[in-house]
Amino acid sequence: MKPPRITDKGVEFRDSSAIKHRGSSTNRPNMVHVYNCHPFASQQIVQVEQEPGLVCCGGGALFVVATGGCKVEAYNLEQGGCPLICRFATMGTVKSIQHSKTGDYLVTIEEKNNATYLRAYTNWRYQAEEKARVGVRLLGHLLRGASVRGGAQMEIIEIPLSERPVAVACCSVTGDLLVGCENTLVLFALRTQNLNQSQQNLQSSWSNTQQSFSQSSSSNQKPSVLDFERSVILHLPKLTPKQVALCGGYVAVQTELEVLVLKLDATSEPIALDESQDVDKIADDFEDQTDFLLIPSHQELLGDRAKDCEISVCIEQTGLEDRGHYVLSYVLFRRFTPEFFQGCTVEEIHLHSLQLYPLFSNNQSASVEEPACVFCFFSLPTAGYLYSLKGGVELLSTYQYPEKVLRAVLTDHLLHVITKNALQCFTVRCAAVAARLEDPYIDTTMKACPPSSLEVCALRMQLFIGLRSVCVYGQHVVLLSTADTETPEETERNTQRRGLSRKWTMSSPKETSAAGHGWNLYVVDTVSPLTLYQEMVEYSQRYVETNPQAQSLRHLLSEAHLLLRASLLQTSEQQQNSGCDHTESVEKHTGPPTDRRELEEAFRQNCAQLGDCFSRGSQKDCHLALPYYRMSGLSIPEVLSRNRPPPSSPHFYGPGFLFYLKHYLLEETEENLSQESADEVIDIFSQSEPSELVSVCASLSMINVSPARTLRILQHLENTTGVSVPLTITMATMMLRLNDLQQYTELMERHAEMLFVYGFIEEPRLLLHGAGGGRHADIRPTALTQQLAKSQPGLLVASMVALHENSKVQLEQADLIFKELGCENCLQVDFWEALLMASSQEAVIQELLFRVASVYIDRLTNTNSDTHFNSSHTRSKRRSLKSVEDLINSCSHYGALYPWLTALSPAHTITFQHLDTLYKLQSLLCGPSLSVGSVTPLLERLSDETLWGFSLHLLSTTRGGQYDTSIEKLLDRCPQAIIAYANHQLQDNHLALWWQKLLPELCNRTRAAPDNGILLAALKETLVMVAREMSPTDFLELMPDDGTAAYFLPHLLTCSQKHLVA
Repeated sequence: MKPPRITDKGVEFRDSSAIKHRGSSTNRPNMVHVYNCHPFASQQIVQVEQEPGLVCCGGGALFVVATGGCKVEAYNLEQGGCPLICRFATMGTVKSIQHSKTGDYLVTIEEKNNATYLRAYTNWRYQAEEKARVGVRLLGHLLRGASVRGGAQMEIIEIPLSERPVAVACCSVTGDLLVGCENTLVLFALRTQNLNQSQQNLQSSWSNTQQSFSQSSSSNQKPSVLDFERSVILHLPKLTPKQVALCGGYVAVQTELEVLVLKLDATSEPIALDESQDVDKIADDFEDQTDFLLIPSHQELLGDRAKDCEISVCIEQTGLEDRGHYVLSYVLFRRFTPEFFQGCTVEEIHLHSLQLYPLFSNNQSASVEEPACVFCFFSLPTAGYLYSLKGGVELLSTYQYPEKVLRAVLTDHLLHVITKNALQCFTVRCAAVAARLEDPYIDTTMKACPPSSLEVCALRMQLFIGLRSVCVYGQHVVLLSTADTETPEETERNTQRRGLSRKWTMSSPKETSAAGHGWNLYVVDTVSPLTLYQEMVEYSQRYVETNPQAQSLRHLLSEAHLLLRASLLQTSEQQQNSGCDHTESVEKHTGPPTDRRELEEAFRQNCAQLGDCFSRGSQKDCHLALPYYRMSGLSIPEVLSRNRPPPSSPHFYGPGFLFYLKHYLLEETEENLSQESADEVIDIFSQSEPSELVSVCASLSMINVSPARTLRILQHLENTTGVSVPLTITMATMMLRLNDLQQYTELMERHAEMLFVYGFIEEPRLLLHGAGGGRHADIRPTALTQQLAKSQPGLLVASMVALHENSKVQLEQADLIFKELGCENCLQVDFWEALLMASSQEAVIQELLFRVASVYIDRLTNTNSDTHFNSSHTRSKRRSLKSVEDLINSCSHYGALYPWLTALSPAHTITFQHLDTLYKLQSLLCGPSLSVGSVTPLLERLSDETLWGFSLHLLSTTRGGQYDTSIEKLLDRCPQAIIAYANHQLQDNHLALWWQKLLPELCNRTRAAPDNGILLAALKETLVMVAREMSPTDFLELMPDDGTAAYFLPHLLTCSQKHLVA
């Protein structure tokens, strides 16, 4: 390890032996910032009678095992002075002890008479009572007597194993138990049994929802006892576990220099036989390889690649058949090689402090078993490694230690490590990962969070003498110090290195010398996250005063941000359902309660400080000012005041601040700036980005800006950059606000109408507030829009059509605009007609066709149609922007009027608006696009007593293919139009109707009214048509029996002559 060097980022440690190895997930340099913030508040010494050999903590208690003793003492960590809760004897010498938060039980590896045992101690709190009874039983065998009365005694559960246990771990989520033996891992599922039920009615906590064991046995209302059931055995012939960890289905195993993380998933489907392996064959192959000393290469494999680690794992199903099966997947593999590390001997290079750590998010309920995040931590004497396992395996942080580290413990907020003579804390990145899994808006313009790859920092260290072990419960860090720092594990490791043996024995711990050495058991209380945050903020002020743009300032504020995020993630339910049990055990505890409102207020302050950093920072990260300022809850005047340059310095505004302002003004918020603030914004952009002035003036938030002052700035911009259409429109808007209609008119006559339309497309907010905000945005007309509705309705309609076609406004939003303008029955219909000419979207076209047809019918239905055109902005008899001729010539959906409609034209006494509406509706019915069936019910509202009303009904029946009915109705109402109707409609496929329907009808009607000249003329024209199209024989068959021969013979002669010629 090279000596540290001072940089502008703090004190920096770099690993001189770091290499870029194949398969590594990251090649970035590992750097540790050092800040002089003190995370410790106080410390006290636990009064124990004998020298502690092993310590662990959990459930609010500290468990102490005396050196070489067979007794466990429990002390209350939650009370001052740590008073004794109880003490109880074990059945052998304790070599390892763990506490499970779920189930509140202890599990030990004990040795007696050269044999090793695994035992679980439940209901241990009952030992606080005098003369408390103790029951001893085997796994799966429940006691009778006292245990039937609700388990009112401590129980020792003997867990038999076929191999010697060397490591043990408890799952903090489910309470399950993982035992590491030589070359095997055995998983035991925690069960709880209600004694009122049968003994066989057990429920698994592995495959079902999480069992809640947070209450101690003394507070359980229902009589129940704990038990374990062997679930699965994992055979690892090539690994000899030194430490194991278990959390929510993740299994981690650690050897001297290797870490393997697996994922066990329960499944109801049977596993194929070829997926399992021959355990004996694997073991035999491994035996053959042990004759050679192999030094594998440094390796890191993540995710699916971890299966290439050449370590075979075989699953042996041991549970009941109806319990289902387990499938195995590889998650992470990391192997280290001793010669890559400097500053330590080969004997000192070994992994320690393996830990699987869960985190629950605010979105998860207390009953959820699977945590939102799971992290894996392990450490070498020179470096620690933190991985995220869920949502893709990733190396989050590499901790480069300044000196040899003996133990490390990961918590929500900090990583606690001990060396021989110091306790030190490092920051962690767990909150950054959990925040992104919890909130999908992070890393957008709405919210932000420091990256999980942020370089870690070290806080001030606390000096001790001869530290040996560490464990953590909530805000309590428990330290064991002794003058003899060689631990039993080191003694065993050194013994094994001198002479390797695979016998089933455990080395005895080194006895304390007769002279004796000093030892102490400390409980160091860390400060609350809020207090540490406040100290970080205070520490950051030195950077603000000296170099506001220093990288260290941003880094320190980011550390404080993650500290607050981790605290906000911890609700009472999550604290009850998270935590991690480990050889150096970790439990979550609320500690001194912190008001969530205080945390949220501190979080907002931190976001404001980060926003200040990024607002003045480089162009690379300037975009982060926007989400941080948003999360701070600051108003725009407050942000303006924070970024206002001092009077003595030049008026320079950072790119992040300008980025924030532009996005704020683009989003059409409800907050309107005061005139003072709006004028200040205009000044800022006129100095920094004059090209954005048009967009700034178009914002709804700038409604209170001084128009005269802004107009002078815009005129100066025009003189500098030249004339542009959006700038002209903006100046016209300011003239309109000054009520100078003459200057407004001159500006609006500068350019052609289409150029103004393009200008509105470029900046639609000049016409509509909220344009471009999506389907559900709140759209409102501007003052310019209201003026255009009065003076230039054609420009308004053309602009609205262009905005719709360019996806700047939706059809429903345009309807609301015209309704707010009071033009829903005039300009709105003009807009629909114009949009029909421009749109190519079939769904929009059909909607518009139905709308305009409905309006036309509604206008014709009202007898006093003039009142239907009144509005506050138009004359009562205003003509439509498009006449029927314009629509027919320019819109394919309007068809040319059928010739026979001329005979059904109304009298000239009706109004022009009525006649124009009638022709437009007739043109729609003559066109190819309108679905007649959709408007037929609406046409029923129109009376057919008038000829124009009859013409509409006749068009409807004709478009519906009812030609027989149409012919009868037309002969009844207007026989003079029948020939024109037949010539136009009875063609092609309908030609036969001339002689099948029309000729018989005319013959019958002529017979009834022989003096009717109109019918006779129609009959004559019909006979001419029939004679031209039919053969003489067919024509003779059509002649009536009572007809006058002299009348029909000329037509028969014509038919015969044409037939002969053909």
